Amino acid sequence: MASLFDTYQLGGRTLPNRIVMAPMSRARATVDGLPTPSTVTYYAQRASAGLIVSEGVQPSLQGQSNPYTPGLHNDEQVAAWRPVTDAVHTAGGRIFAQLMHAGRVGHEAVAGFHPVAPSAVRLEAELFTGPRGRLPAPVPRALATSEVAGEVAAFADAARRAVDAGFDGIELHGANGYLIQQFLSSNVNQRTDAYGGSVTGRIRFAVEVAEAVADAIGADRVGIRLSPAGTIWDVEESEVAELYTALYRELARIGVSYVHTLNSADAELTAALRKAWPHTYIMNPSAGIVGPQADRERGEYWLAQGMDLIGYGRAFIGNPDLVERFRRGAPLREADVETYYQGGDRGYTDYPPLRD
Repeated sequence: MASLFDTYQLGGRTLPNRIVMAPMSRARATVDGLPTPSTVTYYAQRASAGLIVSEGVQPSLQGQSNPYTPGLHNDEQVAAWRPVTDAVHTAGGRIFAQLMHAGRVGHEAVAGFHPVAPSAVRLEAELFTGPRGRLPAPVPRALATSEVAGEVAAFADAARRAVDAGFDGIELHGANGYLIQQFLSSNVNQRTDAYGGSVTGRIRFAVEVAEAVADAIGADRVGIRLSPAGTIWDVEESEVAELYTALYRELARIGVSYVHTLNSADAELTAALRKAWPHTYIMNPSAGIVGPQADRERGEYWLAQGMDLIGYGRAFIGNPDLVERFRRGAPLREADVETYYQGGDRGYTDYPPLRD
């Protein structure tokens, strides 16, 4: 049986282990979307992971959700990311940038842009906007058919910038109720054009984005994160098995390197989707940010179910040396929830590693 500590070939890269640091928003960038010297330290501390997937990075100001999140839509941001990727590589690691467009999970108070979505369906929630605190999510503006290509192009441009910044590849954020999953959904997507209605219509945006980024940087540098049947940010999906089977078929045709899923579907659907995907499959044992953090045993369970790599999120916050802790059987530290998003170095770069 495969072990978490086995090497693995992901495209043309040899990963030293099968432990992936999953993407996690930390809200430590500048107001202009620039990573900081503390970001360099944070990711370098965790470079022993087989692969790091960065926090969500907005491909455009239109796509920004929370304040203090980093971007990849201008040259200044590219330059600010280079010390991060250089530090990870110097420490022996590999890092993909997760490209995340918020869609309706945004507010004009954050970046000055009214949110867009497949349809004008409001998210019934309050969103953190920075100095103005929490405000009700506005009704998003439905994208015109002619505008969809522009959002696709923003992903492709950000992917090129990610490679220029030194990232080894990119992961599309198609999970957790953000724009790509909003198109996949049956409640947020109420379109009657080619991007809505049927399974074929609802997967079209995700497929076009995957094709565009694969053309831009090569399919072997592209992964996608998905949450089949997930309901974060009030997304609902009908015909889930048919929807994701069709999406996997198209992503495999494009040659996408991996799919990375949360544990959001039931066991039967998860097994069926694993069987339907011919390439690398990353499983995140957690279904979200609630409940106990995943441990080594949960990872080994999913390897035994046929998954290739295991994604850990919260466990990497308090345990920058998570791989070594798993290897030694050392206890894991629980991260301080109050410091997840508060800014500053406390709860970010100050968790100490194991001592010999």
